Amino acid sequence: MDARGGEPLKRSLARALRRQKIRALLLIAPLLAFIVLGFLMPIGSMLFRSVENPQITDILPRTVVALADWDADSNELPSEAVYTALVSDLRIAIEERTAMTMARRMNYEMAGFTTMVRRASRPLRRLDDDATGPFRELMIEAHDDWGDVATWRALKAYSSPYTVGYYLSAVDYTMVSGEIEPLPDNRSIHLMLFWRTAWMSGLICFLTLLLGYPVAFLLANVKERYANLLLIMVLLPFWTSLLVRTSAWKVLLQEQGVINQLLVWIGLVADDNRLAMINNKFGVIVAMTHILLPFMILPLYSVMKTVPPSYVRAAKSLGANDWTAFWRVYFPQSVPGIGAGAILVFIMAVGYYITPELVGGPSGMFISNRIAHQWNVSGNWGLVGALGTILLVAVLVLYWVYDKIVGIDNVKLG
Repeated sequence: MDARGGEPLKRSLARALRRQKIRALLLIAPLLAFIVLGFLMPIGSMLFRSVENPQITDILPRTVVALADWDADSNELPSEAVYTALVSDLRIAIEERTAMTMARRMNYEMAGFTTMVRRASRPLRRLDDDATGPFRELMIEAHDDWGDVATWRALKAYSSPYTVGYYLSAVDYTMVSGEIEPLPDNRSIHLMLFWRTAWMSGLICFLTLLLGYPVAFLLANVKERYANLLLIMVLLPFWTSLLVRTSAWKVLLQEQGVINQLLVWIGLVADDNRLAMINNKFGVIVAMTHILLPFMILPLYSVMKTVPPSYVRAAKSLGANDWTAFWRVYFPQSVPGIGAGAILVFIMAVGYYITPELVGGPSGMFISNRIAHQWNVSGNWGLVGALGTILLVAVLVLYWVYDKIVGIDNVKLG
């Protein structure tokens, strides 16, 4: 068609729209790449590591195949063929220096496995290349646990390339016997840490609300020049390093610190009976409440600033006293700020690491400190992934509940 028919104009418009879309895509491409590389890929890696279990199948392939025919419910040891497969796999693993990788994986589930593999390595190195066995007595002589049915049950239970074992360990369960069962009390720590993290984070959230609400109310209702000065004071902690703020509380709260010295000086506390305010839950609550307080004040202030003062004046003109006007008129309109500040403070508190590490001690340790220990000391990345995934799911559920509540409130207000 010619130009008057409109076809060339349509094509030119389509090209112009494509160019606009391409330009828009190029503008957001750096942000998209940052989100993918900085957030989605690490989270995906964490999720994969929480179920990945290649060490046993990759390093002991013959043993895994031989164990498939062994009845784990029986009280009899595996056959000589299983021991032969184990010796064959271990000799290759020792030569390739991968035996301890498998041993460390099993040691997460069954203490002493690295010792078993290390002791078995010595006689296996001395074996002739054409040695044909028998190997059962050789392995049991190297370490008695090679003659324990529980060892083979654990090997078979964790011989799959993918496992839920890390998630079971994250909630203080195990399947070393082939059945899912709770860990002994002396090894059960994660559920206690999850509970401690939740209730302490909730308490910190409540304290920040208790302290932050009057401050936000004052900021929203004083004159502009005073409000700006107060706002600068609220924001001042953001300009100071988190490590410095935490260390300052450590100096203040220790037994020879400023607060104890002051209490001794005025006679409220005896010199030989100073208050224990550090390396415990109290120190964590005080320090984290101070650090997270601005994150409660700012959402409250942003919501309170939008509440028209005329509403409260109208309530008073109709006969309400100050308390009734505040509680029935002003407070309900500030609830969205309370919700936003509460979820922000709680989520941040759940994942805090530095403050509990410096001022918490054993009784003030959070689940984040346990995750860091497993990462840095034990190297148990699978358990780290499982613990992190549980925290991620809990936060997402919490945000979903908050979104539902806020959505319902918005519908009611509408």
